[in-house]
Amino acid sequence: MASSPQQPTPQRPSASNPNSNPKAISPYDREMPTANELIEIGSKALKVGFIAGGAGLVVGAGSGIVRSAPPALFALVAGLQWFALGSSYTASKHLLWHAWGGRENLSTSDIVKSNGVAGSVAGMVGGMFRGPKNILPGMLVFGTGGAAGAYLGQLIQGQSKDDSKTKSSWLDSKWSPMKRLTDKEYEEKLEEKILRINAEISIIDDSIASLRASTGASTKSDEGNKSK
Repeated sequence: MASSPQQPTPQRPSASNPNSNPKAISPYDREMPTANELIEIGSKALKVGFIAGGAGLVVGAGSGIVRSAPPALFALVAGLQWFALGSSYTASKHLLWHAWGGRENLSTSDIVKSNGVAGSVAGMVGGMFRGPKNILPGMLVFGTGGAAGAYLGQLIQGQSKDDSKTKSSWLDSKWSPMKRLTDKEYEEKLEEKILRINAEISIIDDSIASLRASTGASTKSDEGNKSK
């Protein structure tokens, strides 16, 4: 009795085979950051938070003195608020950069968007210190400020890059009266100048020696004439 042909069993696509996933991986669809990446982002956020908190302590103490209020209390509250703003802004921004493919792969609009979103998160955190009514205004103000600051920073950075390219292209132009020298060419130029200076010095020494010899001969002839 003939046996029926065995049907192939369906196999699940393995995670190790990249061809098994038919969907293309988007640059905005990255994996979660690793533990080391989270530690690095957290350390950056803490550094910025401590710097902002220190500035908040100074500003809070000054405002407390101006208002004739306890400066220590004002400094503590302001320091905590500024620490929360700086750390939350930095952490949100770097997490967005990681999720969107890394800072080096982002366009200008992506950088502006990420700073705007990070500013909104920081505004939300800062609004929580002042009450629920201040959350939405804080998000709007800090989000707009973060996006505007990032946009201005990108404009300044792009302008400086264009200026540097223009200067370098002007120096490298064949119509330029000046030429960019390498280290070796510069050393050769210096050696040529040193040789010329040494040659001129030797000529001057010879001229001084001949003058001295002629002066000595003339003095000897004068002395001989006087003795006669």
